[in-house]
Amino acid sequence: MRKFSRLFFLLFLIEFTIVSAQKTAIYTNDLQDFNRAISLYKENQYQSAQIIFDKVKSAIKSTDIQADCSYYSAICAIHLNQSNADEAMENFVRDYPTSPKQNQAYIEVAHYYFDQGKFPQALEWFDKVDESSLSYDNLDRFNFQKGYSYFSANKKKEATPYFNKVLNSKEFGSQAKYYLGFMAYDNDDYKNATKYFDQVSSEEKYSEKLSYFKADMNFKSGNFQKAIDLGLVAMPKSTALEKSELNKIIGESYFNLKQYDKSISYLSAYKGKKGRWSNTDFYQLGYAYYEQNDFENAISQFNKIIEGKDAVAQNAYYHLGKSYMNTDKKQQALNAFKNASEMQYDLKIQEDANLNYAKLSYEIGNSYQSVPDVLSAFISKYPNSPSKQEVETLLINSFITSKNYKGALELLEKNKNFANKEAYQKVTFYRGLELYTDGNYKEALPMFKKSIAEPRNPKFTARATFWQGETQYVLDNFNDALISYKQFVAFPESKTTPENNNVNYNIAYCYFKQKEYDQAGNYFQSQIDVTKDDKFRLNDAYLRLGDCRFVTAKYWPAMDAYNKVVELKSFDADYAAFQKAISYGFVAKNDKKIEDLNKFLATYTISQYRDDALFELGNTYVAEKKNDLAIKTYDQLISESKKGSYASKAILRQGLIYYNAENDALALVKFKKIAAEYPKSPEALEAVSTARLIYVDNGKVDEYATWVRTLDFVNVSDAELDNDTYEAAEKQYLQNNTKQSIASFSSYVSKFPNGIHALKANFYLAQSYFADGLETNAIPNYEFVIAQSRNEFTEQSLSRLSQIYLKKNDTSKITEILKRLETEADFPQNVTFAQSNLMKTYYEQKDYPNAVIYADKVMANPKTDNKVKSDAQIIVARSAIQTNDEVKARAAYSKLLTIAKGELAAEALYYDAYFKNKDLKFEASNTIVQKLTKDYSGYKYFGAKGLVVMAKNFYGLKDSFQATYILESVIKNFTNFPDVVSDAQQELDKIKAEESKTNSSIQN
Repeated sequence: MRKFSRLFFLLFLIEFTIVSAQKTAIYTNDLQDFNRAISLYKENQYQSAQIIFDKVKSAIKSTDIQADCSYYSAICAIHLNQSNADEAMENFVRDYPTSPKQNQAYIEVAHYYFDQGKFPQALEWFDKVDESSLSYDNLDRFNFQKGYSYFSANKKKEATPYFNKVLNSKEFGSQAKYYLGFMAYDNDDYKNATKYFDQVSSEEKYSEKLSYFKADMNFKSGNFQKAIDLGLVAMPKSTALEKSELNKIIGESYFNLKQYDKSISYLSAYKGKKGRWSNTDFYQLGYAYYEQNDFENAISQFNKIIEGKDAVAQNAYYHLGKSYMNTDKKQQALNAFKNASEMQYDLKIQEDANLNYAKLSYEIGNSYQSVPDVLSAFISKYPNSPSKQEVETLLINSFITSKNYKGALELLEKNKNFANKEAYQKVTFYRGLELYTDGNYKEALPMFKKSIAEPRNPKFTARATFWQGETQYVLDNFNDALISYKQFVAFPESKTTPENNNVNYNIAYCYFKQKEYDQAGNYFQSQIDVTKDDKFRLNDAYLRLGDCRFVTAKYWPAMDAYNKVVELKSFDADYAAFQKAISYGFVAKNDKKIEDLNKFLATYTISQYRDDALFELGNTYVAEKKNDLAIKTYDQLISESKKGSYASKAILRQGLIYYNAENDALALVKFKKIAAEYPKSPEALEAVSTARLIYVDNGKVDEYATWVRTLDFVNVSDAELDNDTYEAAEKQYLQNNTKQSIASFSSYVSKFPNGIHALKANFYLAQSYFADGLETNAIPNYEFVIAQSRNEFTEQSLSRLSQIYLKKNDTSKITEILKRLETEADFPQNVTFAQSNLMKTYYEQKDYPNAVIYADKVMANPKTDNKVKSDAQIIVARSAIQTNDEVKARAAYSKLLTIAKGELAAEALYYDAYFKNKDLKFEASNTIVQKLTKDYSGYKYFGAKGLVVMAKNFYGLKDSFQATYILESVIKNFTNFPDVVSDAQQELDKIKAEESKTNSSIQN
């Protein structure tokens, strides 16, 4: 048993010894491989060494040896630039945290990342290194690389101590000094920067860079000539980016030395920061051109400063204004000075810009503010300005030249400091004219009275007196107007005024309206004696002279005057020919009267006086006992004008001819025809009365009674009461007792709605209501009159009704009434009134075709005055715009320009500019807008619209500054016109979108 045990132990021992020997042999071999790998590693054979390290690591059990193999394999990967080198080293650090090579691993990874240029990752590993355990040889490299990693991360404060640690390093000292110098330079510490740069300037690899930095430092230190010299030296050896910066340094240095001619080429060569120029860059080049008097190039550069809000922008806008002034572009200069005046960075520039803005506003007008407001604002803001007196003088003159009389008057009356008496007289006069032109006569009259009350300038006193008379005349104050006209004539200065040409004509009409025909005739003759070129007034003066002599029974002089009108072949020649023919009857020359009436009918086939002529001719034939010709003439009258006012009279005359010739049967036919077709007319009443005589004479009273009962306007039993009631009312009416006449006529029409005098009673009641201001009450009575057959009151009732409905804006009835007035009126004034208001009514109803038809009728009438013609022309133009008929709109607005005044003239000018813009005639369009701005500044709406057109013009002329500035000003200043602001915003958005595509390029 023991033997067995000993044998077992011996065998076990032998086996253990063999196994141990095998293990020792394997371990020894692994160590040999490890040592061989270390040898290869030291011989820089990293690939071979790495393979063995990896093999040993997988075979050996020793943790220490495994850690070393992992470390050296990772180091080999670093030296071999393998893509997973960083991962291998990180795995080592993670897997063997207690390895003594940890610190060295941190260093190796940091160096690896540094060499790869991955400075943030390098810095992360450098921060893990225990610096105290580093060897002296490794310390310099560590300090420099960690300092540079901080530097690359823009952590200059952290980088500085590390660079300072290697200043004396042979390998890293020069680099550290360079970067310390660069950081000092970057912090504007030029003293230290120079110190460090000087220490490395002898080294060739730094000298080229240092020339650039030194040039820049000298520039920033104000040593401009030195900066130029160094910059020129550095230029040939610099990169493209550095050359751009050197051009800026040299150019700006020349600029600061006021050597502008030399600065231009260098400033132009600058490429900008990231390819873009700043406002300062554009300003400096622009100012350099400005100092060389090259104003066009200066404008080009200044204009590129968009949306600048600093001192540079203010300076640029100011000199942009100066450049525009030197190139005679005053509207552009106005905008530039306005922009500079609204900035407060340089108060001296702001004041001078304000002054230039104010003076230019006076010279060319201002659409943003009234010129007086601009000038007043300057005086208020700069009360001690040496230019104050000059601006005050301009302010006074601007009251007249700006034509903003309303605003000027408000300013004068509000601020007594500017109450220059002569200016006040002129402003009130022109404001009166403005109101008169717009038809505001009641407001115009006090203006003329105020002007007369300040008799500082005799010529304006005379003119104001004349226009006081004109206003009084249109207000139907004819006697007051006559006094004013005669006062005007008494002024010696009146002879030199334009109003003097027609004063006799106006005086004549005052007498004419007051029925003082002898005096009126004398003044019409005086007008004829002095009138040469005014064909309209000459013709009318002859016509009215004839009327005056005719009314005063001076028929031969009347005929002489009428003959002149006929000879002139002007308008109203038909009226003159008719009146001349009538005159022969009053001088017992019926044969001549008949001859001239027949001549009239042959000559004037469409005259409105044909029915008058036929009626007179028929009457004259009756007087000459030529009854057959009379009957025939009356028949012609009835045939041509069945609905005319003479038709019933002609039939009555025929009936009377037959009655007087004892042809009772034919007479009754005519009388019954009148009663049937023209009931309630005065002729119908006379026809019934005469027919009664025939029936009575022939003993046929019953037959008469049967017939007359069919007539609803004849009430035989109530006839006496009817007459008495009517006569009582008529008496009140004729005595102008309006209240009593209203009561009396109301009673009559209530009691006798179909009475004998129903027509007259309704008409006179309507007239009384109208005179008493009860226009609505008058409507039913006027409508009663026009519902009857054509009568002597039809035309006036239609006229009154149209006035009432127009005032009430009753569109449901006004068109019908006006159309009847147009076709049924005998007086030309009523025809013109109807046509002009039909024109306006159709336009308001957006019935543009009919509006244009009536506008053409109005303009075709030679008697239409310019104001009504302007209304007609504007309706044609606006209708054409609404229907997109641009050709017609152009023609209409062009014609309107020749006759329009006030707001219509402003509108016509706007469209003139608008169409020129569409034709790409930008300069011509701007000229029109400037005229609109200067001459019609009181009409802000069209001024604002004109500015939008001007902005489009400037953009078309490649002047984006002016375009955007004007549009922004419109948006800011005209919020009370939303449609204009909307148009301006759309245009501004469009321009900015377009500019954003190109503004990334620099100055060229």
